Amino acid sequence: MYSAAFIFEPGTYDERFHALDAQIEAAALANPGFLGRETWQSEDGKRFNATYYWTDLEALKAFSQNPQHLEAKRDYQRWYKGYHIVISEVIRSYGDGTLNHITPDHRSQNP
Repeated sequence: MYSAAFIFEPGTYDERFHALDAQIEAAALANPGFLGRETWQSEDGKRFNATYYWTDLEALKAFSQNPQHLEAKRDYQRWYKGYHIVISEVIRSYGDGTLNHITPDHRSQNP
C-alpha cells in the first residue's frame, strides 16, 4: 500500500480550479487501486494535507498521469501559495481498534 500526502497552502480558487478538482476526484475514484482519502488542516488554518491511499505504486502512477491532474500540476501557482508531496509505502499500521481507517490494523491480523 502507498500513500501520497499533498500538503499545501491555498491561494485563490476560481471556476477552472473547481472544475479540475472535481475531474481529478472522479479520476481517483475511477482508479481501481484507489483506497480512499483523508484531509487535515493546521491549527491556524493556513496549511492543509490531503492524503490519498493506493493499493500499489502502479495505481498511484496512473493517477499522477491523468490529463487534468497534469494540468493542475502545471498551473498550480494560479491556486496555491505552495505545496509539498510525500509519497510513502505503508509497511504497518495499527491502533486500539476503536477508529476505522483506510489502512488495515496489522495487530488484529497478526496477534
